[in-house]
Parts: sequence; structure tokens; C-alpha cells
Amino acid sequence: MTVLPAWPDPLAPVLTGTLVRLEPLAADHADELFAASRDPAVWRWMRSFPASRESFDAWLEDALQAAAAGTEVPFATVRTDDGTAIGSTRYLALRPDDRGLEIGWTWLTPSTWRTGANVEAKLLMLRYAFETLGCLRVELKTHAENQRSRDAMLAMGAWFEGIHRKHRIVPGIGVRDTAWFSVIDDDWPAVQRRLRSRLEAHLGSGG
Repeated sequence: MTVLPAWPDPLAPVLTGTLVRLEPLAADHADELFAASRDPAVWRWMRSFPASRESFDAWLEDALQAAAAGTEVPFATVRTDDGTAIGSTRYLALRPDDRGLEIGWTWLTPSTWRTGANVEAKLLMLRYAFETLGCLRVELKTHAENQRSRDAMLAMGAWFEGIHRKHRIVPGIGVRDTAWFSVIDDDWPAVQRRLRSRLEAHLGSGG
């Protein structure tokens, strides 16, 4: 039986691209992330809108506690040209024995939508998962009614695995049907080509 090498601790370093870099989430990101999160559209499909600084800080504290416990790896998504935090994303549902994890809790301030920021963030996270952690499977999930997110997952080549009906009760949203997608190691070369092509198109157009 093959003995798999242990995952590193901490699990992930800073992941740096051309448009964005993913930094381990820290309290120092709070002010910029609060400013980035003020549009309720950011939270429409994830949870109730954290309208106050107190409710946003509670979200941040939950993320930091999950990081400290080693159950999740939250990142701040930072724009490389000016160092401003523009959103967040995470590795979660960590299953090192099975070489699997999920990418989720992803949000970006709306001014960065369709700029290539999310495309590059996914490329960085998937590359690290498959090429450094040796993952066999990466999962992605979204509200079944979130067509924008579902289209983005299909566009990058993720495999649609179906709908889990009444999967979760989400505060501020209610009962959620969840659309499940996955990328496995066999898919990764084609997915990587798709993401690189889309990123190059954004870079070639100036964003």
C-alpha cells in the first residue's frame, strides 16, 4: 500500500498570480475586506448580509477560528497592483487521507467581477491542490439557483454532479438546494488549459 506524504502545516502559503495573490486571512485584512463587502449582492447566495461592522467582524472571527482549528484555510484575495484586499476564498472540507478538499466561501467585490480575478484565484488554488497537495478530487458547490456561479464552474470544465435537494438551511436565505461540481486529477490538465486561456484573454484586454 502506498503511503501518501502528509500535507504541510500550515496547509498553504501565499499563492501569487498576475492579477491577484491569495494571502492567509488575517485580522489585518479586516478594514479592506469590510469595505469590499458592502454590496449585498456579494452575500446573496451565501448568508444574510453582514450589514454592520460587528456582524462582518463575527464572520471574520469565525473564519479565523476555523483556520486556527485547522479545519479550513481562508484566504484574503488581494489585488497585486495596489495590494488592496478585494474578497476572500477558502479551502474547506479537508480530507487529507482521501486527498480531497473543497474550494468555497468565495466572494469578490462586484467591481472586480468579470476582470479575471476569480479565474486566476481558481487557477492558483486548483494548481496548488493538484500539483502540491496531490489532490485526487476538488469539490465546488453553490446554491442551485445561483446560475452565474454554476455557469462559471461549467466554463472552467468542472463536472456537474447533480443537485442535493434541501441540503442546507442558510441563515438569511432559508432552505437551500445545492449544486455540486468537482474537478478530479484526470480533469486537471484540461481545466488548467481553460483557465489559462480565459486569464490570458483578460490580461490581453487589460482586465
